[in-house]
Amino acid sequence: MVNYDALRVEERPDEVLVATLSRPEVANAFNTRAALDLCEFFESLEAGGRCRCVVLTGAGDRAFCAGADLKERASLGDEQWRAQHEIFERMFRSVRDCKVPVIAAVNGAAYAGGLELVLLCDFAYASKSAKFALTEVSLGIMPGGGGTQTLARAVGERRAKELVLAARPFSAEEALAWGVVNGLCEPQTLLDATLEAAARIAANAPLAVREARHAIREGLGMDLASAMQLEVEAYNRLVGTEDRKEGIRAFNEKRKPKFEGC
Repeated sequence: MVNYDALRVEERPDEVLVATLSRPEVANAFNTRAALDLCEFFESLEAGGRCRCVVLTGAGDRAFCAGADLKERASLGDEQWRAQHEIFERMFRSVRDCKVPVIAAVNGAAYAGGLELVLLCDFAYASKSAKFALTEVSLGIMPGGGGTQTLARAVGERRAKELVLAARPFSAEEALAWGVVNGLCEPQTLLDATLEAAARIAANAPLAVREARHAIREGLGMDLASAMQLEVEAYNRLVGTEDRKEGIRAFNEKRKPKFEGC
């Protein structure tokens, strides 16, 4: 396992990895180094290896991630700012394009780029004490990690405009009601609950999970007829796999299947 400066990665049972943003002294805000750590970790998963699901969380109980480290950014000129933001863009893409499912365990405040990270995960669970906001317009900028797009897709156009244009924080209860997170937990049970969901995913056939995830994500941008055709194409790619054969054998033999991702 690679050692990172601002990211802790732990192997858990069932081929699940827990990636913890580890800058608690600054509410897990990401500086350039932390962003590069996230890039390198998520991009490394594209090359293969034994990982079927990732849980992304933050160190401590204060914050999941407060977004970009504004103390570091205060020293940047315009061109340096743009160059750094290209690294941040790569970081957000690496989460969005990860080849295995990513679940956020939101253990505290998820503000600005921190909320954008949550929205780019496949889904999320949150502590009941978590807070959320896209605060960028209060700083003279705007969301630049997909927030205007992902939040609107999660909560609807009109609510997203209110939250973004007013830089309005919202509670964990509101996040659940609006579809930003899938469930709320007590702080002490959050990681275990998220790991349980990750283990359920990891127990299924990896290629089937990948194709189903692809069909949901890509199909949402299509008309229904095209999206259903996309689904059938994804389905047909699974028919000849060994995991499909193993799944049927295991069902008929009344045993747990042993999926190998082939």
